[in-house]
Amino acid sequence: MFQERSVVVVVPAYNEEATIADVVTEFRGESCVDRVIVVDNNCRDRTAELARAAGAEVIQESAAGYGCAIRAGLDHGVRTGADILVVTEADGSFRAKDLWKLLYYLVDCQMVLGTRTTRQMVQQGANMDKKLRWGNVAMAKWLELCWYLPLEPRLTDVGCSYRALWADTWKRIGPGTREKGPQFSPEMICEAYRVGLRVIEIPVHYGARLGGESKHSASFSKVAKTAIGMFRTICRKRFLGT
Repeated sequence: MFQERSVVVVVPAYNEEATIADVVTEFRGESCVDRVIVVDNNCRDRTAELARAAGAEVIQESAAGYGCAIRAGLDHGVRTGADILVVTEADGSFRAKDLWKLLYYLVDCQMVLGTRTTRQMVQQGANMDKKLRWGNVAMAKWLELCWYLPLEPRLTDVGCSYRALWADTWKRIGPGTREKGPQFSPEMICEAYRVGLRVIEIPVHYGARLGGESKHSASFSKVAKTAIGMFRTICRKRFLGT
């Protein structure tokens, strides 16, 4: 619990048996966390089994894609009584201790985003080289420009998936999201701005993956594909309103 409100951590997972148990254990070790929900997104390994053994609640989502998995986890968290929803990764690159910062800032807004672009908080070996970092900054500034009036947002990393939001926030923005892949991350932000919600971004620690390979940024081609998809999503949300 955090200030008498239940906190649920949602972890999307696709073949993350090398890391999932450590991630679940680390987040369950924080006294503010009530439950950890792992979304099995068609895993072909022991991810679900190891997550349950570590104390997570495991749900299935057959529609493939990061966005589909996150939506399923957030929807399940709302249905089962969560007050606060937290999204993180299954690869161990984020620190559970940073969750407290997200929660304290959430008191003053509707959604808190992490940012991995503060160099002093990016650990050696993390998947955040100059191209990826500045690519994230560029995309964030484009989103910021698109929504500058009337909200004047301040963003540096629309791709960071470590974030916290109220269950009521998800009820408002969830129906307006549809992206299946990593474009879902900026789509959440755009939808929050579209309905006039307050969003805050804060630095979080970002480390090397504990195992496996990134599904969206392991190569230049994957990074480029993700960036183009995010750009299109931001434009769609801002200029078409869909």
